This record gives sequence, structure tokens and C-alpha cells, in this order.
Amino acid sequence: MMAELFRINPDNPQERVLNEVVKVLRKGGLVIYPTDTVYGVGCDLTNQAALKKLIRFKGLKPNKMNLSFICYDLSDITNYVKHIETPAFRVIKKALPGPFTFIMKASSSVPKLVDTKKKEVGIRVPDHNIPRELVRLLGNPIVTTSLKQEDEILEYPTDPELIYEDYGNQVDAVIDGGYGNIHLSTVVNLVDGDFEVIRQGQGNIEDYL
Repeated sequence: MMAELFRINPDNPQERVLNEVVKVLRKGGLVIYPTDTVYGVGCDLTNQAALKKLIRFKGLKPNKMNLSFICYDLSDITNYVKHIETPAFRVIKKALPGPFTFIMKASSSVPKLVDTKKKEVGIRVPDHNIPRELVRLLGNPIVTTSLKQEDEILEYPTDPELIYEDYGNQVDAVIDGGYGNIHLSTVVNLVDGDFEVIRQGQGNIEDYL
């Protein structure tokens, strides 16, 4: 059975349509959506059944699945990570929303990922209205991962029509929010308090230090 396809304006997302997608998330569905980098696939952070589906979708074992999720803003972040030092917080505040994933120590509020408690989490606040509004309406973060499998050589898919053709039978909803990007987010490790770039992507953290 093919996923539902939702066409949403990336500049002014229609709340009525967003709420239909939120219903899918609340039922434990997987959703493909645009971000300020590549198209992602994700689910409700609080739904264990959905997390299991996401792990199967990626073809990974739970202990190999890095947990990253989309928050609406910085007030969300403080619920899921341990204390952030003031200098680091200032940098994050300048860099977000933006094309960064910040790896930080997880707080006790982060749910277990299928019986595997994560000590670190990746935080995203994309500079894109669709995923942020989904999170706002859902009321909690969305676990997010890129569409492409890690060992695939192909470029990241950017055309939502082709994405729907290729993945529509593996997920529950696909959002067409226009063409996506081919560049990933920049991953910055903040676990030890320093800004260590572990994957250079679209964002340049040096601009904010």
C-alpha cells in the first residue's frame, strides 16, 4: 500500500495539511519530509513502535542507530540534553535554525531507542518551516534520519515525485515540499564542550564561533 502524498507550501505551510501529517505521526507512521538540507524520514520520538519501524527502514540494529531529532527551537533542546555551558549555548543560538546537527549528552528525558538507552543525541533545528511546524503541532520532537542508506553511492534524492515513487511503499506519508538539497547537515560534536566538526556539510560552524 502506497503512502499518502501531501503537497505543502514550504514558505507558508498549510496548517490543515500539516495536521493530517501529524495524525500519521501520532499513529506511529513514518513520514518523509523536506529540511534545509536533504529530505529526511522520521517518526514521533515518543512512539516505540514507530522507532522500531524506522530502524527496520534503515536496515540497522538499534545499537547502531544514531539518535538525532528535530526540535522546534532552543527551548525544546534543553528538555533533551544535559546542561549546556553558556559560551556553547551562545554559539548554538546563533547557528540555529540552520544546517547543523549538534551532538550532545542526552538527558534522562530521552526515551530508550528500542531497549537501548542512548548517552548522546543529535539535535536539529532546521531552517525550514515544514519540519519545524510539524514538531510544533505534534508537541514533541521527530526522530530524523536521511533517506539514503549509508552504503549507497547514489546521490541524495531531491525530487519529491521520484522520492514518492521509490519510497512510497515503505513509509506512511510523503511530503512534497519542493526540490530538496543534496548536501547534508554539518555534524558538530559538543559532548566534551568543544566544537568538534565530525562531518562537514552545508553549514560552516566557524562562522558562529
